[in-house]
Amino acid sequence: MSLSGPTAAALPPAAVRAPAATGRAHLFHTGSVEHYRRVLADGIDRVAGRVATAETPFTGVTPEQLAPRINGIDLDRPLGDTGAALDELQDVYLRDAVYFHHPRYLAHLNCPVVIPALLGEAVLSAVNSSMDTWDQSAGGTLIERRLIDWTAQRIGLGPAADGVFTSGGTQSNLQAMLLAREEACARAAGRPGVRPSRPEALSRLRIITSVAGHFSVQKAAKLLGLGADAVVTVATDADRRMRTDELAATIERCRRDGLTVMAVVATAGTTDFGSIDPLPAIADVCAAAGVWLHVDAAYGCGLLVSPTRRYLLDGVERADSVTVDYHKSFFQPVSSSALLVREARVLRHATWHADYLNPARAVEQRIPNQVDKSIQTTRRFDALKLWLTLRIMGPEAIGALFDEVVDRADAAWRLLTEDPRFEVVTRSQLSTVVFRYLPTGAGRRLVDDANLYAREALAASGAALVAGTRVDGAHHLKFTLLNPETTVDDVAHVLDLIAEHAGWYVRTRTAGELSCPVG
Repeated sequence: MSLSGPTAAALPPAAVRAPAATGRAHLFHTGSVEHYRRVLADGIDRVAGRVATAETPFTGVTPEQLAPRINGIDLDRPLGDTGAALDELQDVYLRDAVYFHHPRYLAHLNCPVVIPALLGEAVLSAVNSSMDTWDQSAGGTLIERRLIDWTAQRIGLGPAADGVFTSGGTQSNLQAMLLAREEACARAAGRPGVRPSRPEALSRLRIITSVAGHFSVQKAAKLLGLGADAVVTVATDADRRMRTDELAATIERCRRDGLTVMAVVATAGTTDFGSIDPLPAIADVCAAAGVWLHVDAAYGCGLLVSPTRRYLLDGVERADSVTVDYHKSFFQPVSSSALLVREARVLRHATWHADYLNPARAVEQRIPNQVDKSIQTTRRFDALKLWLTLRIMGPEAIGALFDEVVDRADAAWRLLTEDPRFEVVTRSQLSTVVFRYLPTGAGRRLVDDANLYAREALAASGAALVAGTRVDGAHHLKFTLLNPETTVDDVAHVLDLIAEHAGWYVRTRTAGELSCPVG
């Protein structure tokens, strides 16, 4: 069809042709392969150079310092040159990014990533498969399914197991709670007698987890339309593991009150303490009560490939659903997570058929559409990163890396227990250490403020990054070790920096000086 009439007259020829010509030059297609190679090589060189020269994990930049540089960029005026755009990116991102590969990044559950996974990231981004239907992913669908089967076998879920890749542990936990909710409602609907309305039935549902469990359990309850009091937390023991006697008592109390426990969420690697709930005993309680057991192993899933510590996950094979985060203890780039279920049939609760995408007849035709299992539609082929990692490195090599960081955390724990400047909370089963600077004779408020100040001052300096949390109402610091390159000397150096900052704060406040600038 030709462009004619008033519309064509209103537009000069350049305005019609230029955008299409300019844009097509940047499309990845047969004619732009060499351009693709040059651009990616330039970008990789910039990243590699920054990683090679990063002397600290962070620059200490503040939002107030960085925001004007980014907000001042006119996105309607392109630079028109890859090199210029990468120069600008250096200024607004690469220079001040937080580098998890640095051995003194000790804050959150962020890992350095393995090179085979970075190769997978480059491949999947370029091909851009969408994992919702077979006709958009083909081999990608089968690779993801094979990795789900492999993970389910490592867990020991049995021949009827299935699952799907997700964006992370929060999404995996949300979907697990969705499945548990629907199974609980189906059981309630099948009971004889008066059947409550669905809103009434939902208001009676409860989820039980420990006080050390992940916040995503509460978030899932909210998103699923359950009441604010739907999540019931039970106490932990001295090692910060769920108390099974409290669990059994809580289930019984809920039943006496006419409530339905739709799921128990055990944690295999709590965020703060790296503690693993007593999975065999919890599984016994859930089996006796007929309650869905979900194990949040987002952090601890690296034990599945550990050459020495797999036994710490004993009992996980009895779960109805399991969350794993490969982008934590499998050293994969974000995002790479999965939800596994014992019975493939329960994934039907996430299924909705659309004639334009995954018509119901596709099931009869045995067409493997992953959208039938997922709460996402368009979804990246993140499974490719893990696939290449396993095919190049093998699972035992990944497990050995995770063993290294667990060993390093244990060494850090020993270092802290022998250092009179600090108090350590508990010995982690994984790779976190929770502690605080504890000056002699200081009151609780001063101790709290000193530890808060030390963390902020350390981050402002950029020399190291550590996390913070509260334990029994008191502020503590936390090491999360996921980098095999971190040494005991690195840990000792960071402890000295913390003691220096916190000690300065205590001395200053004790002397009556009220102004304590961070730096």
